[in-house]
Amino acid sequence: MRQQDTGSGDSLFKYRPDDFSPLPVTVVHMDLAFDIYDGHTRVVSDLTAETLDAPLAVLDLNARALDILRVTSDDYGVAYTYDREQATLSIVFTPPVPPRTRFTITTETICRPTRHVLEGLYYDETPPGAPPTQITQCQQWGFQRLVPCLDDMTAKCTYTTKIVADYNYTNMITNGDPVGPRLYLGLNRSTVAYANTTTPMPPYLFFLGVGTYDTFSREVEYPAGRRFLLELLVPPGSDPIPAGRALEILADAVMWVHLFTGPGQYRHPEVRQEIWDLVRRRDALKEAGSDPEALERCRAALAERAAAITPGYAYTGSVYREIGMQNSDFGGMENVGNTTIVTNRIMPFPEMTDAAFDYMIRVKVHEYYHNLNGSEVTGRSPFEIWLNEAVTVHVEEQYHAFLFGEAYTRLATVLTLLSPEDGTLVLDRGAGSMPIEPDGFNDPNDLITGVTYVKAPEVVRMIETLVGKETFAVGLALYHTRYRHANASRADWIRCMEEVSGFDLAGMAEVWLKETGYPTVTVSSSYDAVARWFTLSLRQSRSQSGRAWEFPFRFALVGRDGSDLAEGTIRVTGEEEQVVLMDVDAPAFLSLNRGYSFYGTVEDTASNDELALQAACDSDLVNRFIAFSRLADAEKVRLITDPASEPSAAFADLYIALIGDAALMDDAGGQFMTIFPSVGDERFAYRYRALADARRRLYRGIAGRHGERLAEVYRRYAEPAREEGSYSDREIEAIKRRQVKNTGLAVLAALDTPDVHRLVRGQFEESVAATDRLAAFRLYLESTAPDRMAVFDAFFEESRKNLVAWETFLATTAASDVPDIVPLLRRIETSDAFRIEQANEQRALYTRFALNRRQSLETAEGRAYLTEVLIRLAPINEYSTVRALDAFAFIDRMEERYHVPVARILAALLATLDPEKTPSVYNTARRFLLGAPDAVRAYEEEYGEIPALTALSA
Repeated sequence: MRQQDTGSGDSLFKYRPDDFSPLPVTVVHMDLAFDIYDGHTRVVSDLTAETLDAPLAVLDLNARALDILRVTSDDYGVAYTYDREQATLSIVFTPPVPPRTRFTITTETICRPTRHVLEGLYYDETPPGAPPTQITQCQQWGFQRLVPCLDDMTAKCTYTTKIVADYNYTNMITNGDPVGPRLYLGLNRSTVAYANTTTPMPPYLFFLGVGTYDTFSREVEYPAGRRFLLELLVPPGSDPIPAGRALEILADAVMWVHLFTGPGQYRHPEVRQEIWDLVRRRDALKEAGSDPEALERCRAALAERAAAITPGYAYTGSVYREIGMQNSDFGGMENVGNTTIVTNRIMPFPEMTDAAFDYMIRVKVHEYYHNLNGSEVTGRSPFEIWLNEAVTVHVEEQYHAFLFGEAYTRLATVLTLLSPEDGTLVLDRGAGSMPIEPDGFNDPNDLITGVTYVKAPEVVRMIETLVGKETFAVGLALYHTRYRHANASRADWIRCMEEVSGFDLAGMAEVWLKETGYPTVTVSSSYDAVARWFTLSLRQSRSQSGRAWEFPFRFALVGRDGSDLAEGTIRVTGEEEQVVLMDVDAPAFLSLNRGYSFYGTVEDTASNDELALQAACDSDLVNRFIAFSRLADAEKVRLITDPASEPSAAFADLYIALIGDAALMDDAGGQFMTIFPSVGDERFAYRYRALADARRRLYRGIAGRHGERLAEVYRRYAEPAREEGSYSDREIEAIKRRQVKNTGLAVLAALDTPDVHRLVRGQFEESVAATDRLAAFRLYLESTAPDRMAVFDAFFEESRKNLVAWETFLATTAASDVPDIVPLLRRIETSDAFRIEQANEQRALYTRFALNRRQSLETAEGRAYLTEVLIRLAPINEYSTVRALDAFAFIDRMEERYHVPVARILAALLATLDPEKTPSVYNTARRFLLGAPDAVRAYEEEYGEIPALTALSA
């Protein structure tokens, strides 16, 4: 059973792996009855368990913030004590329960919903005139806030649940299938019962919700004929058109998982694609309802073709439901048959940005796939959360690539790795980084980071690259079969992959999962023109503990025309590796770490001419982008070191050639043209203001040289996209076109002239797409246009009327680069539209501003405001606060003049916080300071010791 310690001030972690010992019993079933009122809920629980090989005299249940009314057992005398502070209900049996014996404990308790503690039962957005919406969030330890239990990932069992609540609720839902109809009880009360008996689930996947929603539905029919229902629960008055599109997107995800995953997913690809097309035709015939004979012919064709393949996962329930939740720490949460998705991302609202649409595509397939990977097979403890998530993200990436194209999706992931603001590579080498499987944590939410959702899937992808896609699919299917309805560890997953591949993977996994950081591979090469031998030499940096990383390394030798002269993939296992290629021509350039085959960085001696050629013609899109990015970095370094210099004509010419390449933009979208406000050169990498100014000068130089051609690109991509194809297909094409258009506009905006102001404001006022309006809004706000504040005021008033628009308005403003940003943010947060208890608004305003380091850390006004924000936010939402603390990852690498004032922010935060009430924030802040010894030393010389740090060394 999980033992909870006190999280004393002399430790950086409250929980460690040793705290997760095997349960003292096997949990079999929970029979639950929830009697829900506006301010409290009375819960009666019959928990059935079975003893192990020894008598059981005492059983400790997790019970947090509950009123205990009754604890009984029909078979045994029981006495109990409740330690509210330790959240433990201790039950003593008289006589002890014999070995291998089933018993039932009945508890009657009261739980109370909260408004900002977003686990257990809490209030969500409530429509006017309706009873208060109440939903649950149980990841990872929220279930103990509902009912006494063994709140452990290994406590998988079946459930039956009865709900009694206000008759005026439109929906009363929980896991499983309904047992009979909803019944009116009188006195304005009604009841409904559910049975979740097919898939035993851990308590963190329990869901209960009562609320007032519009419900939209759509049938899913598998090619072989079995059917089930999709339901979408969204705010009352929701537009049926985007609701229908949301269901269409979800139905596509469900069908793709069935057709394109599983052990045989790479066999008969043409048949699977044909089935995919036939499913769309069948669904169109069903919707039209005008040609039943054609519909039956289509069904017959589907059944015939379905018999020729081995499909992937098929849903086991009768209803799969998505519920909109307005307030949550997470964008989505799987709950066995009920997925909660933040309302602003659950369907394609007109106010939704392209980034949000992309997220919606991803989150729907992600949470649905958790029915298999996470629900049917579950990790053993929070230390295995990565295993539930990384494999699921890996499949999510495959689906995204199916829709958007392999090159586009991979580049999007690489941009996530490389982003200087909150990119995974940046944070992974920062002071607050933790391994994928850390030594400890303070709250399970500490494990919901880019390390879990980006780095860990990259490790999964590296293993797939090494063993091969087909073998990987077989290994994953073995894992899901062997541990179905059970729990699994990292070793279990690795063992399955080793069995099917014959590879030794355990050592590789140990380093990647237990170490922070990543390898840097230095590459050198030589060519023997007489023998026609090419030698590639690799040297990798070791891990912090001195171990060599193991990873796949893909490479190619490329000719001047972009054709591959030779290519290969090697498994790097040692500090040094060498590859000799025989009978090859001399390459024009090297394409290294193709497709970003390993999680890390590469250093080589490529010249600017070689990089320019690679950016123009490498067939590997990722390396093409990295070559372009390296050239942009060189420009920024030159502009910083020589303030009088101008961007080079060669780079401006390359830029306009790339953005004008229609084939490239079709494949990669405008994301290919990303120029980060960062550089790889450590001397300048943490000079945030200087880098932002250098990028602006670079844009201005490009626009000054190629303004007319940029305007031509802008006009070309402003034209409407095609109208044929499915809704998703049309939106994906439109997204790529908007990326190109708005990239061109951003470069032109650097000119900051009245003509450009008119162009930007015209887009803001005339565009229908939310992304176009927000892009123009930010550019206008950052300009010198005399009416910029009038535009801000008008957009403020417009956005506050819609929760989707409000969130994006907050995020755009907080991330903007304007000298008066703090007064703007203070004005926003003091308005009646801003609600600090709403996680969406916390993330949008506060986290985005914190990561806007050129404002939040490099200005006195920004630092003062950030200090206030962190102190105010920490007691309300630790998760949002910890994410904001990522801004402090590199204090010591900032210019020395910032060391003391930035360290002072964290020192002030630590002096204010109670480590018992906010352990995640408290200990994360300490980790960042421990990772900045120079700044701490300078601070203590001026202000004295930081007590929160001296406790660690005592």
